[in-house]
Amino acid sequence: MIFKVLYQADKTRNPQRELTQSLYVKANSAIEARELIESNTDYNIELIQELTGNFLEFEQKEPSFKLTEFN
Repeated sequence: MIFKVLYQADKTRNPQRELTQSLYVKANSAIEARELIESNTDYNIELIQELTGNFLEFEQKEPSFKLTEFN
């Protein structure tokens, strides 16, 4: 499954909507996606959304769509 993750790059600051960033990750569940991101980054995760059907097709058409992979 593909998940869209909305996050703030810094955990020490209050979230600001204008600074929210996103990434796309492949995982078996939202819990696995959260664990993957938390173990590899210092991001403050705001939302994890599973993308399916038309939502996934729409996101894949965006030029910024790229799956993030962690080692």
